[in-house]
Amino acid sequence: MMAWMNAESLRLTLEKGEAVFWSRSRQEIWHKGATSGNVQKVVEIHVDCDADTLLVLVEPAGPACHTGERTCFYRSMK
Repeated sequence: MMAWMNAESLRLTLEKGEAVFWSRSRQEIWHKGATSGNVQKVVEIHVDCDADTLLVLVEPAGPACHTGERTCFYRSMK
């Protein structure tokens, strides 16, 4: 999946060891799986060469997508 983080959500992610994001639509912190139980345990965090993108490798407790799919990228355009 792809999601946004801000400084607070990154701090919480590092502190909790689970993925915490910033919801742009709700304008609030979003602990992935807090209501569904589908938390994402952080395994590694990589930062890109420009230091403006993170790749968070996780062990998911369930589907990542709100549709119930394992990943949000389950549809193909080609």
